[in-house]
Amino acid sequence: MRLSLLTILTLLLLSAVPARADLRITRDHGGYVTEYKEKYERIRDRKERVIIDGICNSACTMVFGIVPLNKVCVTPRASLGFHQAYYDKAFTFGIKVTSYEGTSDLMGYYPQPVKDWISRNGGLTTEMKKIKNGVDLWKIVDPCPEDF
Repeated sequence: MRLSLLTILTLLLLSAVPARADLRITRDHGGYVTEYKEKYERIRDRKERVIIDGICNSACTMVFGIVPLNKVCVTPRASLGFHQAYYDKAFTFGIKVTSYEGTSDLMGYYPQPVKDWISRNGGLTTEMKKIKNGVDLWKIVDPCPEDF
């Protein structure tokens, strides 16, 4: 079979274009704020979608302030967890020490619907506050379409 020059160039061009991928969050308990900031900025810049299909706690929730909300959705299994930021326990002899600066930075990323929910539920504390699927969650982010 002979391929035309146009066909070959088209195939080469298509293979050079990076494939778009969705990030599916199923069990993310969080971590370092700086790492999540970088991760979500890459996703935002590549215009990828984020599907929250399970646990998204702590720094994971920064997705709502970095990735455009029209690129984020939740399934019926979604659960969000919010708490105050704290210093790495490796540097505090295993004691959880609240970082007020980190907590303020974290709150700065959240869009107003997230801030409103946190405020209605007593603000950020050392204890994890969770939103499970339902009306409160849908006030923040849309449910995923059926085809996810």
